[in-house]
Amino acid sequence: MQENSFERSGYRITDQRSAFDLASAHRLLSTSYWSPGIPPETVAKAAANAWTFCLLAPDGEFAGMARFITDRATFAYLADVIIDPAHRGHGLGKWLVECLHSLPEIQACRRLMLMTADAQPLYARFGYTPLKSPERAMEVSRPDPYRADPLRQAAPLTGAEPAMDRAASGD
Repeated sequence: MQENSFERSGYRITDQRSAFDLASAHRLLSTSYWSPGIPPETVAKAAANAWTFCLLAPDGEFAGMARFITDRATFAYLADVIIDPAHRGHGLGKWLVECLHSLPEIQACRRLMLMTADAQPLYARFGYTPLKSPERAMEVSRPDPYRADPLRQAAPLTGAEPAMDRAASGD
């Protein structure tokens, strides 16, 4: 597939897998309210099995990410939109979401969904609303799944982790 890339003020958004920085993504996501303690292996697998976008700073540093869990035709679930604290306050999260929603595959989907505890005004700008028929939606909720099994405790990252696509397949 052809790379999707956007640039603004030296920042770059890309879906190129080689841009994904597992250690940085894990650092951000493991301290977020929605995935505290997430193991690096889970971050790698989630990124590899979704349409993952990286936000790179002008110096090439990993500055954030977002991903769509999607078939790229009918449905897309927006997840893990996160900006490194050192890069917040410059509208990068809004720009990231705007760029992702400009993609033809996403525009063609008949339903987009997400969950957020605190960013409803941001996502409302892109047409997201509360569920019109919440009685039709169902979920299986597993609170705190990353601490439930002591065997799944994450080992510290060494910086020598395998590439995203190999890590997800277990190679």
